[in-house]
Amino acid sequence: MHEYLQKLMDQRQMRSNYNQMMQQALKDPQVQTFLNENADALASDAIEKGAAKIYEFVSERDKIAAGQQPFAPGYRPQLLVSNRLIDITYVPTEAKVAADEAREEANLVTAINMPKSIANASLRTYDFTNRTQALLMANDFYLAQISDPKAFHQGLFLTGPFGVGKTYLLGAIANDLAKQGQATTLLHYPTFTVDMKNAIGQNQVTPMLNRVKNAPILMLDDIGAESISPWIRDDVLGVILQYRMQEELPTFFSSNKTMDELAGFLAGNDRGDDEAVKAQRIMQRIRFLSQEVVVGGENRRLGNQ
Repeated sequence: MHEYLQKLMDQRQMRSNYNQMMQQALKDPQVQTFLNENADALASDAIEKGAAKIYEFVSERDKIAAGQQPFAPGYRPQLLVSNRLIDITYVPTEAKVAADEAREEANLVTAINMPKSIANASLRTYDFTNRTQALLMANDFYLAQISDPKAFHQGLFLTGPFGVGKTYLLGAIANDLAKQGQATTLLHYPTFTVDMKNAIGQNQVTPMLNRVKNAPILMLDDIGAESISPWIRDDVLGVILQYRMQEELPTFFSSNKTMDELAGFLAGNDRGDDEAVKAQRIMQRIRFLSQEVVVGGENRRLGNQ
């Protein structure tokens, strides 16, 4: 008998606590606003039937505000009217929306063997000291590309000494384009040439070549620093540039060499022969695809870009 009475009292206490919590939930300002705004759309017994939904809304919202683990992490509760009754749905929080957008932007930039320092690069924060012309031309390309992405726009051939911010500027252009939904592939060209040679034994030359040559926007960093190889020059770089010239795909380069110096470099081979004609074919494609611009200033590799 005692156990029965205790159980009955517990049930009454639970019912009392539930009623108290429901009264508090119904007095919640956001709940009151929802009920007032939807009074005409709700059935007469909507509050009674939707009591659990109202309590869930207030409870989950308060968990999020208190920094506790909610029912659906990354989503916030929202009351709605469904068939004249009260229901609840979950919509992404502002933080989740921002994180998803950042993830999508990051996925649009494919950086292969590139420094981590370019991850947050932006044209807005690029130090233009001794690099005004390069920044202006980068901005011109960015504006032209986002206004008419289907048209052909020449990329840039960034030339200048080691550490003046050429790679960082490429990253800034790529990141800003990603914010506009445009995909870019950046790769460290000397490392890429080594990877291509290694791909021969793995029968992966064609897939690797196709991934690079088909990139919507391609940036070849540090061209001219690779080991001289007629195969790389003619059958890799030549194929990539020929395809991109025919398809009129935006292409960028960075180099410690000027275009004229790069032509001389490409004319050599591992046997010491002069292959100027083959080098000029490559340079014709580079000049078609890009405009040369000097990036000046001091070596900033250890400082801000």
